[in-house]
Amino acid sequence: MLWSRGQTRRMTGKPLSKNKISLDYSTAVLVRRLLREGIRPYWRMIALAALCMALSAASTAMYAWLMDPIINKIFVARKAEYLWPLAGIIIATFAVKGIGDYGESVLLSRVGLKVIADMQNRLFSRLMALDVAFFHANQTGKLMSRLTNDVSAMRFAVSNALTGAGKDASSVAFLIGLMFYQDWLLSTLTFFVFPLAILPIRKLGRRMRKVTANTQEQTGLLSTYLNQAIQGIRVVKAYGMEEYEKRKVGSLVDALHELTFKAARVRSASSPIMEMLGGIAITVVIVYGGSQVIAQADTNPDRAGAFFSFITALMLAYKPMKALASLNTNLQEGLAAAARCFEVIDSHANIIERPGAGDLVVREGNVHFSGVFFTYDGAKAALDGVDLDVPGGRTVALVGPSGAGKTTILNLLPRFFDATDGHVLVDGQDVRDVSVASLRSKIALVSQEIMLFDDSIRANIAYGRFGATDEEIETAARMAAAHEFIMALPEGYDTVVGERGLNLSGGQRQRLAIARAMLKNAPILLLDEATSALDTESERQVQHALEQLMKGRTTIVIAHRLSTVVNADLIHVMDRGRVVESGDHNALMALGGLYARLYAMQFAEENQPSGWPA
Repeated sequence: MLWSRGQTRRMTGKPLSKNKISLDYSTAVLVRRLLREGIRPYWRMIALAALCMALSAASTAMYAWLMDPIINKIFVARKAEYLWPLAGIIIATFAVKGIGDYGESVLLSRVGLKVIADMQNRLFSRLMALDVAFFHANQTGKLMSRLTNDVSAMRFAVSNALTGAGKDASSVAFLIGLMFYQDWLLSTLTFFVFPLAILPIRKLGRRMRKVTANTQEQTGLLSTYLNQAIQGIRVVKAYGMEEYEKRKVGSLVDALHELTFKAARVRSASSPIMEMLGGIAITVVIVYGGSQVIAQADTNPDRAGAFFSFITALMLAYKPMKALASLNTNLQEGLAAAARCFEVIDSHANIIERPGAGDLVVREGNVHFSGVFFTYDGAKAALDGVDLDVPGGRTVALVGPSGAGKTTILNLLPRFFDATDGHVLVDGQDVRDVSVASLRSKIALVSQEIMLFDDSIRANIAYGRFGATDEEIETAARMAAAHEFIMALPEGYDTVVGERGLNLSGGQRQRLAIARAMLKNAPILLLDEATSALDTESERQVQHALEQLMKGRTTIVIAHRLSTVVNADLIHVMDRGRVVESGDHNALMALGGLYARLYAMQFAEENQPSGWPA
């Protein structure tokens, strides 16, 4: 019951459309867009593939046409002079068809793979351009699914659709042309039945698109929960929740299985329709054509060859016509995935630069929040009219209970989010009036949420400042008290830290994050619980290094342990989204307000006898 109660709430997720412009994703619009944005850059390869398709289709029609002289000249008239010429033509026809099929297959595979690669690059580029709010609103697994599963599914709408619309359609065109050349009346009677398939095939296409969209959504949800279970395996094990996670993922797998099976049923439904219509068409040919051959056996002996040529063309046309009938179903499957990809591409960032935004010029490094309001969800205010000063080159601490708005302050300064109202200024320049790149280049951030990449220690320290020398990287590591433990590792600075740095301890990861910020050497430094994961000795070393780093720089520090900020030049005490007290440590203690109470509470907890409950 634990899983079933939460399933509905979590499966719905937050809509991607929060950052998306409302656009038309109908079949016609999607096909035109795929042709324009995906396929048109490769029109030369498409044109060459079309030539190969035409050769293959003409060769297929040639098979059927050859039945006429083979039957009439060799088996009926028994003219030996036609035997070897016809044999040569047959070999040449097969050779041309083989070359055409190979060229078409290779070229269209190339185009399909290039379109997929281009789409993945476009998707990732768009994700990198979107702001933090977008990622808060959308699950990681679902975004990963669009980059992998959806893009792969698009190949049906590109390679397979191109093959069907090109090769199969051209083969059918050549064969139908031959059939009308041999007997226009019989051809008309034969193809009268096929328009009956249009309506059910269109319905199958619409159903397939809906099922595919649901399948891709479920796949993304499964990816999300698999990622959560694997990333949180220590918590899963610690709380004995293995069976719960197995039931939860098992439910998602079963739902995905049902959707996939439903898609297979819909995909296969066009086959019996075409089989029935094909049987009717062939029956008409045999009954009508056979009676004509029998009736004209004496007066027109060549009629038998023409009839065999006709029926061969019909039999050869049946397979590509059947493929064309299922083309819409396959196309809709790919278009459902394409629509999900275009949803991401069409999403827009809320953090945008104003036209003509210049570079941020940091002179003194003064930071000022003036009447700043902010809300994450449009309802509860995280900041409620904050006025706050951070003098340039000084160390300012933000303290207060959880949820007071301290981290939000740090999020607004580098424009991870924009203030709902009010102004955030650096040396009198509104952060919304300068380029985002120049703003963030002047800010270094060390967060309590440590993010290391599955790369070497050297690359992780130099992240954000590629091109730094080995000496600069080592100096930053020494200042962050990280050099000794790095050199103790098997490969030193070339040691790979593993996914999210899991090969290192929490304190080691934190010191690498601090070294990264030291190497950036930005004039404004943001520290969000930067020493929270360090042991006493490491914290002492890092605090000393941070003191050296903070000299002459504007530093904003968030710390829950007030003992670490007693030497700050200025302390702003926040509560419920407002600054309620400001001053240095001695002034705030003398005031006897919220800061004094918090400090007294922490002092009592830190000094209570061993074994007492906290």
